[in-house]
Amino acid sequence: MKDHSTKKAGRIFRLFLYAIVSGTVPLFYQPAVAQQKKDSTQKIQELGEVVISFNKWEQQLNEVPNKITKINRTQIQLQQPQTAADMLAQSGSVFIQKSQLGGGSPMIRGFATNRVLLVVDGVRMNNAIYRSGNLQNVISIDPLALEAAEVVFGPGSLIYGSDAIGGVMDFHTLEPRFSADSNWLVRGAVQARYSSANNENTIHADWNIAGKKLSWLSSITYSKFDDLKMGKQGGQDSYLRPEYVIRRNNRDTILTNTDARVQRFSGYEQWNLMQKLNYRITDKMKLQYSFIYGGTGTHPRYDRLIQYRSGRLRFAEWNYGPMLWRMHTLHFLSNQKTALYDNLRITAGYQNYAESRLDRTFNRNIRNRQEELVDAVSANLDAIKTVGKGQLYWGAEYVLNKVGSTGSTTNIETGESASSVSRYPDNSNWYTAGLYGSYKINLREDLTLTSGIRYSYNGLNARFNTQFIPFPYEKAVIQKGAFIFNLGTVYRPTANWQLHAHVSSGYRMPNIDDIGKLFESAPGNLTVPNPGLEPEYAWNMEMGVAYDIPAIPEHRPAGRLELTGFYTILENAIALRPFQFNGRDSLDFDGVISQVNALQNLARATVWGAQAAAVLPLHRWWILRLNANYTWGRETDDAVGSNKQVPLRHAPPFFGNLAFQYNRSAFTLEANLVYNSSISAENLAPSEQAKTDIYATDRNGKPYSPEWHTINLKGSYRVTPVFVLSLGWENMTNQRYRPYSSGIVAAGSNLVASLRATF
Repeated sequence: MKDHSTKKAGRIFRLFLYAIVSGTVPLFYQPAVAQQKKDSTQKIQELGEVVISFNKWEQQLNEVPNKITKINRTQIQLQQPQTAADMLAQSGSVFIQKSQLGGGSPMIRGFATNRVLLVVDGVRMNNAIYRSGNLQNVISIDPLALEAAEVVFGPGSLIYGSDAIGGVMDFHTLEPRFSADSNWLVRGAVQARYSSANNENTIHADWNIAGKKLSWLSSITYSKFDDLKMGKQGGQDSYLRPEYVIRRNNRDTILTNTDARVQRFSGYEQWNLMQKLNYRITDKMKLQYSFIYGGTGTHPRYDRLIQYRSGRLRFAEWNYGPMLWRMHTLHFLSNQKTALYDNLRITAGYQNYAESRLDRTFNRNIRNRQEELVDAVSANLDAIKTVGKGQLYWGAEYVLNKVGSTGSTTNIETGESASSVSRYPDNSNWYTAGLYGSYKINLREDLTLTSGIRYSYNGLNARFNTQFIPFPYEKAVIQKGAFIFNLGTVYRPTANWQLHAHVSSGYRMPNIDDIGKLFESAPGNLTVPNPGLEPEYAWNMEMGVAYDIPAIPEHRPAGRLELTGFYTILENAIALRPFQFNGRDSLDFDGVISQVNALQNLARATVWGAQAAAVLPLHRWWILRLNANYTWGRETDDAVGSNKQVPLRHAPPFFGNLAFQYNRSAFTLEANLVYNSSISAENLAPSEQAKTDIYATDRNGKPYSPEWHTINLKGSYRVTPVFVLSLGWENMTNQRYRPYSSGIVAAGSNLVASLRATF
């Protein structure tokens, strides 16, 4: 005879099947569906959200001196991004570069890669091998498993320590809910999506089963992407893929591409999994364990596959091996007031990363493989305490990364393998420990002041292997402390107006990638290790104004207008410059005489710009959204002893979007325009000018990045209380364009269809 819990589980499963098949909702689920109906009718009202998770704790937006963009779940469901990188791009506030389809490197206010920070559920993703080149790890995050995401612009080192110079991307995954009474809470969703430009097939499911004290949430997503097809209009024939390499009869063969708009060997597949278990110890204490997994299959690096040498395709193979990210976290939260805190959060995390690179030159039998493994352990304590008329935010952090790096070669004909040079020093480590405190006080009803300070101690240890390359050094050791601060104020002359000003500093500790990397950055350019690097420091100033447009019930929803200006100086900046290796300025690398470069503290970067955002309620059902971003970045080269300035690599072109959205009852429709301006040849960074394979050519035969725009249409309709149908037509005019610094050409005309069932 089955026990009581087994019967309950069987009943839950049968009810779930009944809901999906019938399209109706049993009475057992009516409270959840009622909430879904409420959420649907209040989509417009979400525009008036004022609560954000700044400094790891919820705060009122009109008391925060930083520029912040929030992406909520409703927006994600309407836009239907394929990856988290696409989700950030669709916000209109973050520029995304892609070296391949399985990628997406965010640029924020002229900074990118290891100068911007990724945070998931309060745990930093950045690790010791996050590189200064384009970085694609953000795609490991599943947008269908997110509650919300926030982009905090400007240095975030006060709370998060090293790397948070350009900004912080803070992702909040789905939270398990508890039942409000003795009945079991059962909620969830199943979703399927198809996109025509790369034959995307995505299937997703998430569910939450909970009692009053115990709650379990699970999420799983699988996506498969075929080769991406570019647009037809635009006239950039250099973007086409006229030929490709295959292995046939044990020989490399170049074949003509029957459809040059199809970017052969760009597809890949991806799995995402999340498990969370919440236990309510008391009404004021909670314990949560979570496991998050993001993994891709082997995916080609497209920008290398289109490189030519001596008039012929250079590589027969260039693939990233599976990129795997596994994160275990244990959260303890307490709302029990004590002498030290009113609210406390303790987070222990363990992350494991695996990456690899496999390449083989055309008509060569030797396949090169480099593999990296990173183990990252972290511990965070964050607390709030009311002190006087304000709130004291304080905390501590410790992070340790251990890096394993190996290299090997394999003869694809004989199968013989041998060890070879690794990308990084093997068995190296990077660590940081920090203490911070921040105080926020409303000096008057209309004036808020925020200030804070942090001290971090950072270290790095690496030993170089001279077996394959005669490095002129044996080890690298860095031990440095850093003080950083911020000071901000928000003035509210009326209930709707806010004026804010903010001064902050940030820093970045050199990591294993900075001091120990050996790789070819571009054909004929070799980057070698440099163990003599020092930390870099940022100083940021910004001012802004915002106006909250009040809602008028039954007439219009709430809105908001924002304008922010910023100016950032990066001192002791780490930049790629010509270098001497054993007294030589060039080396033979993989059969090519290559100029030697290394990352060095030789530059001073200056970035300034402005960001504008608007949510304008035009009518009870009509909303206009606008985002515009202008960034101007330059860096000096102190090596030549002059004030000569060159364009900053990660300063994107002017970009933005304009959208008209219609919301009524169960129906949402949005038409939007996405725009990027051009970057002329003289305004390309020197490192970008060398990448002739990915850029268009101007009248003088020089590489440049043309301007482009797309027109897009998105819509969603709640067909029944259970089913939501989402349709989209992206790049309606079928433009052929390649975003700045990207290796792969963007999708042409793309039809997106998604069906979501909730219960």
